Amino acid sequence: MSRIPTVAIIGRPNTGKSTLFNRLVGKRRAIVSEIPGTTRDQIAQLVSLPSLDYLLIDTGGLGGGSEDLDLEKDVAAQSLLAIASADLILFTVNGQELLTASDGEVASILRKKRKRHVPVILVVTKCDNPDICNAAPEYLQLNITNHIVAISAAHNIGTDELQKNIADHLQSLHFDTAGSRKQEAENVPRIAIVGKPNVGKSSLLNALMSDPERLRAPRLVSDKPGTTRDTTDTVIRHQEKEYLFVDTAGLKSHAYTKENIEFYTQLRSVQALAQADIVLLIVDLKEQISRQDKRIAQMTMEEGKALIILANKIDLLSTSARAEALKLLRFSLSFCAFAPILPCSTVTRDGLLKIFPLIEIVTQNRNRFIATKDLNNWFAEALQRHASSGLTRGKFITQAEGVPPTFVLFTADPKKIKVSELKYLENTLRQSFAFEGTPIRWVTKRK
Repeated sequence: MSRIPTVAIIGRPNTGKSTLFNRLVGKRRAIVSEIPGTTRDQIAQLVSLPSLDYLLIDTGGLGGGSEDLDLEKDVAAQSLLAIASADLILFTVNGQELLTASDGEVASILRKKRKRHVPVILVVTKCDNPDICNAAPEYLQLNITNHIVAISAAHNIGTDELQKNIADHLQSLHFDTAGSRKQEAENVPRIAIVGKPNVGKSSLLNALMSDPERLRAPRLVSDKPGTTRDTTDTVIRHQEKEYLFVDTAGLKSHAYTKENIEFYTQLRSVQALAQADIVLLIVDLKEQISRQDKRIAQMTMEEGKALIILANKIDLLSTSARAEALKLLRFSLSFCAFAPILPCSTVTRDGLLKIFPLIEIVTQNRNRFIATKDLNNWFAEALQRHASSGLTRGKFITQAEGVPPTFVLFTADPKKIKVSELKYLENTLRQSFAFEGTPIRWVTKRK
């Protein structure tokens, strides 16, 4: 499988990084504020271009500017991790201000910390007149790149040119979508194994590769979080069918501190998730669901990927404790109740062979298409059971092409359809048709 490249937005605080991120991904995901240091956590989003896809990362600011020194230290550490993982760097400077010492410090960090082959595009932000910004000679004094693009992300000026530059640079590094398209044609399910450190991701892959002849590259297993060093693709054959598993990586260097493990594993999870059809979220049944577990599950839903939750380490719990833990797990992840939960143990291998039938089920459900006639018959029955709602304004329903399953509801006034009413439709739709393991999307349009 061709790897999806990573593009990191790097710069000092308040140079328009988050506004640029929102513009390039086409969604308002990053927090935009005039207060330096607002963006604390890395945010990543898959961007699809005609020529290729790439993973865009928004980071906090380097070079100071925040009154919270602990926050500043944490943000800087996470930005350094993003630099180390990037295939292309967008270095932002504020076009409405003169270059500062902090800009020079960021340039120095990029020279020292990025991989030598990684190109840099200097993005001059907040430029309503790109011709003036491009003509400014001082940007070359940063001695970091000759590639300069002036933009105004807020007014969508110059962003098309920037996207073209991004695509050109990545293609020059031999990134393209040919490998992914070839794999789609071969119909090999892509399964990302994700989860926080030390929950058994590598142990799962080792257990699934039970045939010694197929164990060409066994995963390194350790109790120390962050042992896995690279994202690795492994093809496993089960009952004459192949499955491609992607095990997410841990830390690449001992220089990265314990505090940054969650950030780095989240970054690797997003990278693997972006390339996957199905996500296997492994959780430790002995522990409470973490914020990171919930974040990964939420990202899986937003990206329209199928989701299976593996409740690992059942061998360490009694029967009663196991039942109570599974009940708490389902409650904690109630926002993704569509996802099947599989109790298992990567040590005793209990439940592991059930993974492959589940993968087949959720793959079929993710690609399921319901005939328009059957949909509207179901919709008429659903309205009879919920006649007092605004759904009675609905006139017609159909399923759009593609994945995940997306349903278009034509109605007299889309603004009067409540989220709770769409949730009711989803619940009754799942009762009537098989959609276990896959998120469902809704679109309302005026009839």
